[in-house]
Amino acid sequence: MPTFRPALIVVASALLASTSLLLFAQQPYQIIDHWKVGGSGGWDYLLADSPSHLLFLTHGSRVEVLDTTTGKAVAAITGMKATHGVALDDSGKFGYISDGGNNSVVVFDRQTYKVVATVPAGTNPDGIVFEPATRTVWAFNGRSNNVTVLDAATNKVVSTLEVPGKPEFPVADDRGSVYDNIESRNELVRFDARTRKITATWSLTNCESPSGLAIDSQHRRLFAVCDGNKMAVVDADSGNQLASPEIGGRPDAASFSSTRQLAFSSNGIGTLTIIDAGDHYRVVQNLPTAVGARTMSYDELTDRAFLVTAQLGVAPAPTKENPHPRPTIVPDTFEVLEVGRKK
Repeated sequence: MPTFRPALIVVASALLASTSLLLFAQQPYQIIDHWKVGGSGGWDYLLADSPSHLLFLTHGSRVEVLDTTTGKAVAAITGMKATHGVALDDSGKFGYISDGGNNSVVVFDRQTYKVVATVPAGTNPDGIVFEPATRTVWAFNGRSNNVTVLDAATNKVVSTLEVPGKPEFPVADDRGSVYDNIESRNELVRFDARTRKITATWSLTNCESPSGLAIDSQHRRLFAVCDGNKMAVVDADSGNQLASPEIGGRPDAASFSSTRQLAFSSNGIGTLTIIDAGDHYRVVQNLPTAVGARTMSYDELTDRAFLVTAQLGVAPAPTKENPHPRPTIVPDTFEVLEVGRKK
């Protein structure tokens, strides 16, 4: 009979454990739960705050705050006109809301959810991000083609910077650079947050109207989601485009998991595209979600993605002023889709 040496048994056990972990890591994502929020009005970006187990949803004139462990409402930040995005500082003290309807950035206390300041911005502030190296807040103004930069210590505007077209979603690399999609020119721009200047402008290929943007800060990769069913994978230092994997139609948000090396695209046609960022950017899953679920946030700690949508009615007739009208929203159907892995 063959004799098994202890060392071989240890190696075999290690390989078996690694295989089991790999198989677990490759389990597909699925919709785990639906959290009814209700109310009326449209929606835009959302943001998961992993350490606090909270989810911030922009919803019409308010921001809903939900507990991600229960799906229940915790609070609502109200008194705005048309909210778009939320950013959080790195101290746990303050949050920032882009109120596009009021052309302002609203600062709120993260313990009480009370508004503590309203700061004038450009026209229709949309994407917004906190930059930790300079402790500044960057609000990208979709109709005035510029960015309003706030000092988080004083809530004062310290710069207004021009951008070469209509800005979309921004990200920061935690090293002093801020990146933003320029939707109207199919470009990405990079800012030096310390000098507050554009340091690069990169054209994107096979990428029409880039909207959502995510970043892998460690491996220096950007993931821009685009019309035409493409994601542009871009080197964050050189601007070289590395890949253009296929995604679903009408995307609006991107996220990245540094632990699992996955990139996500939420698509308005009703899918969530998941891409293996460590394996030639291959698509590993297209999860059916719901029509209109085009914005998303990913929680790294729990490996959960959150998407929002509502039941949609009939779109109004196109006009010269609005050639692509959005469908009406059925009242009280707004909800969160919680996405995670099978266990």
